[in-house]
Amino acid sequence: MATKKKKVKQDEQNRIVARNKKVPRIFEILETLEAGLSLTGSEVKSVRAGRVSFKDSFVYFRKGEAYLTGVHIARYENAVYFGHDPERDRKLLLHKREIEAWRGRSEQKGLTVVPTKIYLRNGLAKVELALAKGKRIHDRREDIKRKTVERETAREIARHRK
Repeated sequence: MATKKKKVKQDEQNRIVARNKKVPRIFEILETLEAGLSLTGSEVKSVRAGRVSFKDSFVYFRKGEAYLTGVHIARYENAVYFGHDPERDRKLLLHKREIEAWRGRSEQKGLTVVPTKIYLRNGLAKVELALAKGKRIHDRREDIKRKTVERETAREIARHRK
């Protein structure tokens, strides 16, 4: 019985709050990395409530630090009247060597660093970053065709099983 409680508690600790659904469609993901987020108290409450939106979010590097911009974390209703700015740039918590390595890679032509998801791990807000290369239009069309074929074959298989 103790193992069931532990398993349920572990699932609650690693909860995905928001996914950036546009990233797989627009970008080809080359590599991923987990980073911590520096948030204020009311932002943490909003993240726990799942009130996060990835608009045109990306990561930029300045003065040896990494910042996440374009992520909208809604104001928490029960916060003090002045709350937090939903659109502010948020500092990413990474080691210096990780920042320098990813900054160097992102400066290559056609590469960028984008957030793919925000989740809670052991009560802390984390963001998964992806080093990504933009897809061309014909690559996107090929992905759509491949998904359509997979969907149709799955339907046919399910139909024949009945």
